[in-house]
Amino acid sequence: MPRPYHAALVAMLAFACNQAPTDRTAAPPRADTHQPWFVEAAESSGLDFVHVNGMSGKYHYAEIIGSGVALLDYDNDGDLDVLFVQGQPLDDAGRTSRSAGPSGPAYVPLKSQGARLFRNDLRVAPDGTRTLHFTDVTRESHLETHGYGMGVAVGDIDNDGCVDVYVTNLGANQLFRNNCDGTFTDVTKTSGTAAPSWSVSAAFLDYDLDGYLDLFVGGYLNYTVEGDLRCAGASGRPDYCSPNVYRPLPSHLFHNNGNGTFTDVTAKAGMSQDFGPALGVSTADFDGDGWMDIFVADDRHENQLWMNQHDGTFRNLGVVSGAAMSAHGLVKSGMGVDAGDVDNDGDEDIVVTNLTGEGTDVYVNDGRGTFEETAARSGVAYPSLGFTGFGTAWFDVDNDGWLDLLAVNGAVRTIDALRQRGDPFPFHQTKLLFRNAGVGRFEDATSSGGPALALSEVSRGAAFGDVDNDGDVDVVVSNNNGRARLLLNQIGSRKHWLGVRLTGTEGSRDMLGARLGVVLGDGTTRWRRSRSDGSYASANDPRIVVGLGDATAVRSVQIVWPDGRKEERTDVPIDRYTTIAEGVSK
Repeated sequence: MPRPYHAALVAMLAFACNQAPTDRTAAPPRADTHQPWFVEAAESSGLDFVHVNGMSGKYHYAEIIGSGVALLDYDNDGDLDVLFVQGQPLDDAGRTSRSAGPSGPAYVPLKSQGARLFRNDLRVAPDGTRTLHFTDVTRESHLETHGYGMGVAVGDIDNDGCVDVYVTNLGANQLFRNNCDGTFTDVTKTSGTAAPSWSVSAAFLDYDLDGYLDLFVGGYLNYTVEGDLRCAGASGRPDYCSPNVYRPLPSHLFHNNGNGTFTDVTAKAGMSQDFGPALGVSTADFDGDGWMDIFVADDRHENQLWMNQHDGTFRNLGVVSGAAMSAHGLVKSGMGVDAGDVDNDGDEDIVVTNLTGEGTDVYVNDGRGTFEETAARSGVAYPSLGFTGFGTAWFDVDNDGWLDLLAVNGAVRTIDALRQRGDPFPFHQTKLLFRNAGVGRFEDATSSGGPALALSEVSRGAAFGDVDNDGDVDVVVSNNNGRARLLLNQIGSRKHWLGVRLTGTEGSRDMLGARLGVVLGDGTTRWRRSRSDGSYASANDPRIVVGLGDATAVRSVQIVWPDGRKEERTDVPIDRYTTIAEGVSK
């Protein structure tokens, strides 16, 4: 835990950051300061979802944590559908319980609303006009979830070209196989992936390069409603506890056997003894050796960086790498996380969102898996001190070729000023948007985001992807005990872009972990990676969108496939999406 004098210092800084103007001197002029960069379109598009955390006034700890959201093309029609994870009551009036092994009871609701799947029925007119509409297809999809939902991961576990879904819970998780006909089948029992404890974020990755997606599931806390502790806030009133009053749970690594089953290889992989309360998970090749590594943002514990040893085992080099703690060696409350090439030098940098008073961390990679924490120097730390960050991502909001940063926020302990005003759910905060100035500095561009980013909510999951297929990245936000939001990007499509979906041979699964390098006319290369993980308890669009700014052509596109094989293409058009299958010429 932070020392007392440090806690007081960060509290004063958090107050100050809400009073002082933000320094924007390092940023270039904006393209347009009049029209908002985002508009909120959930209700108008039919994305009608309200999360229920089951709050009963008893401050059950699990109520304040979830939940996530996924962007996925479950029906392979070329546009992104949306899956929301749902909560439910946790007290005696809304649940029953049964034994679930050594990790404690799993909670079975008397009446559960369950996750909701919305099909995207996007229509594009000949003149390019887009009409976005979602249809709730939960019932006909047979995607029936049980338990208190937390997060979601997506990936094609059997290489049939149809994306499958893994839902994490307080209690046993669920794996759903996509039947490629618009329906899903619950294959949790036969697959062996239930992990009956409490997990929030999970990620699919091919850690052993055998061509099948394996599964990492982050373990959170050894918590039960029966064992719920009573805690108080700074005012002395009842409040949600700090996570360090509960013991952390180990995470799980499941190896895909290629036949629909998975084997828990956590101990064999060397990951069973070193663990913390895992919240955010991001997978990438952090040291450039061609093998996927795993970064875990831990809550009040050192972050973990599991470096792949090429033999089925991993080593936690978090502390050695410089990405485990703050620049001053302090443990923080890691929640949201993402990896991306924020400085365009060809390697994967990391962002971690934290608790109010701690500030967001930015870890810049030297290309060998060693990091320097630069949030203060880059201009991100100070404005983020007053926020508790959850869902986040590096993404190019304005398609100028530099990755920007969005964080959705919401407190986990009562904001006393809101409580004193009689707010029924006094945890809400606004969002934060940072624009990459391209010189190692970020500007606070939240005001440019418009009213959509000014909505004060208890935000948790955020999924990033091009929902309306117009060439820029949109955001779906899942709010705790509130209405979901769809933040449609209005600025990115004003610039040129290149969109690519990377798949296996003959259009099988998305090649998560594959890297795309876009070589511009001046010889510079912008590297991006296909991924569905990152953020917080959510799943992102695996397609890659590369902003080109004012460039009207690219010299070539380079691809590094997960198995290390390399390809180069000179025929990839701009301002549209192209699917490239491994080893298949145009």
